[in-house]
Amino acid sequence: MVKFMLKCFVLVSILLFGVLIGMQQANQGMLKMKGYNDPELSGAFSVENEQTGELEASILGSTVTSQDLQKKQEQLEQIEAFNFFSQIGKKFAGVVSDGASSLMTYLSNLINGILE
Repeated sequence: MVKFMLKCFVLVSILLFGVLIGMQQANQGMLKMKGYNDPELSGAFSVENEQTGELEASILGSTVTSQDLQKKQEQLEQIEAFNFFSQIGKKFAGVVSDGASSLMTYLSNLINGILE
């Protein structure tokens, strides 16, 4: 299961990276076709050095900094996520497990009673 999830994650990452590269190539093609540099046409992604020495990334026009990522991580840690379907699945799995266990116990007692 872990190998499958790892393969899926790698495949999705590669595909996402390919989409970003394709968007960048399309932007460059539009600039070449237009013949002049239009400031409204920004690239799909760009990385720039700030004066403070930090890197600033821009993906699809929105800037991403390390402070933004830290704030989002803190927000995710503070939120106690409750997944309704996950809780229902856990309860259903417990009921099925208990039912299968009691059925096996009943059948083993029945077989032992017949054999004695």
